[in-house]
Amino acid sequence: MSSDLFFDKDEHTYYSPTFQSVVEEVIDFLEETPAYSLPLSDRFSGPGVYVLYYRGDFEPYGPISHGENERLSQPIYIGKAVPKGRRQGRSRSSDSAELYKRISEHRRSIDKVENLDPKDFLCRFVILEQEMSDTIVTVESALVRKHTPLWNSGIDGFGNHDPGSGRYDQKPSQWDTLHPGRSWVEKLKGESRDRSEVIEQVQDHIS
Repeated sequence: MSSDLFFDKDEHTYYSPTFQSVVEEVIDFLEETPAYSLPLSDRFSGPGVYVLYYRGDFEPYGPISHGENERLSQPIYIGKAVPKGRRQGRSRSSDSAELYKRISEHRRSIDKVENLDPKDFLCRFVILEQEMSDTIVTVESALVRKHTPLWNSGIDGFGNHDPGSGRYDQKPSQWDTLHPGRSWVEKLKGESRDRSEVIEQVQDHIS
């Protein structure tokens, strides 16, 4: 056992081209899956990764809005749903509907605001079960790096939840500033954001 203070980083650094290849295969698979409108009609089980695309007429999103017949290329949001018990290292198998529930939760958020409509969104997803569930976080991160979606990398708040009693001292997110309507946001006591500044951030990110 070495007692030296300094060490050679190369002796501790591991890289697997095989693992990277698997992640790329998952991404390629996901981007060729069918795209479904919201809400999803059939409940299904399993965790995984999902991608949302926008095709509506909210003016600030014009450059990234997909027409009915256009090939889907630029997501507006990318997310994940991991198996229950993952943080505690419990079983990777799951008969519950983590991915379906997460996508449905987003549909409800969109449905509550005044200037978005769930019918203007399409969703793709990949189910990653058993050993493949270990790739969920990595696949999501790789997709976000690849596409830098607006609601991941440009403005924040889409995935936020009601912070609960005693935590309403924060200010509305950028997303809620652009898309008011979620009932719990009205309870927030923090200073409101300047909507024009948020729109400018959207434009800067898209450009």
